[in-house]
Amino acid sequence: MSRIVYTNGTYVPEDEARVSVFDRGFLFADAVYEVTSVLDGRLIDFAGHMRRLRRSLAELSLPSPADDQQLLEIHRELLRRNALNEGGVYMMVSRGVADRDFVFPPETTPPTLVVFTQSWNEAKSPEIETGLKVAFVPDLRWGRRDIKTVQLLWPSMAKMEARRQGKDDAWLVEDGMVTEGTSNNAFIIGTDGHIVTRALSNSILHGTTRASLLRLAAEQGLTVEERPFSTDEARNAAEAFITSAGAFVMPVTEIDGVTIGDGKPGPVTRALRRIYMEEALRTAI
Repeated sequence: MSRIVYTNGTYVPEDEARVSVFDRGFLFADAVYEVTSVLDGRLIDFAGHMRRLRRSLAELSLPSPADDQQLLEIHRELLRRNALNEGGVYMMVSRGVADRDFVFPPETTPPTLVVFTQSWNEAKSPEIETGLKVAFVPDLRWGRRDIKTVQLLWPSMAKMEARRQGKDDAWLVEDGMVTEGTSNNAFIIGTDGHIVTRALSNSILHGTTRASLLRLAAEQGLTVEERPFSTDEARNAAEAFITSAGAFVMPVTEIDGVTIGDGKPGPVTRALRRIYMEEALRTAI
């Protein structure tokens, strides 16, 4: 059965979905997006994704195509029509269709809204037990990484460079300091047990899963340091992991060819993943 997608007010089979060649998302990457994970047929941290969507739209002065409740109804309808139990829902909002011009079109230009589902089962990924291997790649992205735009060419190239090296993913590096992963936030755990991750700024994406994980860690009495950490500090970490909407909390067991800890997911990372998954399922809608 063909997957059903949503485009600008209509639910259609994916092979019938159309977006104009003059859409600014296509011409200028003038668009933002969100991906919400689905477990047991329910949406994970939907409210957090909506908060970030609103922030991204505001930062780009991009009009909203719908309110949060309308977007929730679209997400749920796609889950129903596609009988999706495990996976995610991708949503993109662009500035709409206009003749190619660097100047923004009139504010009355209707934004484009595209929403579709994808099936995956990251909750049972084998990397949960083995951990990821990550390579260091220079961070050559633009200066507003905090806005979740569809400008993902460099992260895609960095991920492919990591694969060329036989690794699973890349951590991006700027001035000797780790910023984040290609599609995730990066964390290390020091020998003192402190969790370290880069503080929020224009340099990194304000991860929805990151925010939830830090709140849960604080509730467990764990010490979190939000600060930059160097490539050397990463190589010498006791544990490491990433967070993202798709991977949730995923251990990292090798960084830049160096085995982290004993080469297996560490106890703190395992505990954080368990706590996060329990909370995600408890609050899913």
